[in-house]
Amino acid sequence: MRQHGKKYTLAATKRDIAVRYQAKAAIDLVKSAAFAKFDETVEVAVRLGVDPRHADQVVRGTVVLPAGTGKTVRVLVIAAGEKAREAETAGADYVGTEYIAKIKENWLDFDVLIATPDQMGQLGALGRVLGPRGLMPNPKAGTVTFDVARAVREVKAGKIEFRVDKSGNVHAAIGKVSFPSEALETNFAAFMDQIVRSKPAAAKGVYVRTVAISSTMGPGVSIDTTPYR
Repeated sequence: MRQHGKKYTLAATKRDIAVRYQAKAAIDLVKSAAFAKFDETVEVAVRLGVDPRHADQVVRGTVVLPAGTGKTVRVLVIAAGEKAREAETAGADYVGTEYIAKIKENWLDFDVLIATPDQMGQLGALGRVLGPRGLMPNPKAGTVTFDVARAVREVKAGKIEFRVDKSGNVHAAIGKVSFPSEALETNFAAFMDQIVRSKPAAAKGVYVRTVAISSTMGPGVSIDTTPYR
C-alpha cells in the first residue's frame, strides 16, 4: 500500500472521500489542498462505461480549453511551400520537411506534430519513434490537415487530445493550480461536454461512471456525475 507524506495526509483531510462534490467546490478544494513548491497541474480522471477492446467503443477526441492549458506548447509542422509559410505566420515553432531527417536521428524537442496529408507517406516510417510518445499526427485529432494555420492556432490556444486507456479511463490536464477557479471551471466544463459528446453509440449502461479531479501532488476529489448522465 502506498505511503503518503505528512503534507499529503494533511491536504487529504480537507476533503470528505464519501462526498461527490459539485465541480466548483471540487476545484476550490483542489486549489486549497495543493502543497507543492511548483505550480501544480490540475488533472481530471474520468472512468467510462465502455470496453475499449471493441473498436466501436473507443473514446477519443480533442477539445480547445477556453482558458488555455498554462503550458507553452512547442509545435512542429511538417509542410512545404505555401503551407509551410502559413504555419510560420500562425506561430509554429518549427516548420519544414527537413525535420523528418532530424526525427530519424531522435530529435524530439516538440510537443505537438502537425503535418499536411501529402507528407504523411514519409512520416509513416517514423511510427516506431512517434507512436509510443503520442506524437504521430492523426486526422481525428486534427493534426493531419491542409489547414495548418488553424491547427497551429488551436494548439497554441489550448487544444488538448484525449483517448480512453485500456481500463476505460480518460485522463486530461485542464490547467494549473495558479489559474483562477473560474478559469478551471470553464476548462473542466468544456472537457466534460466533449467527453459526453464523444459517447459511442455502442456504449451501454452508465457512460460516465466516476469523475475525480486533483493537482499533480494532491489528493483526488470526487465530482458528482449527475450532470453528465
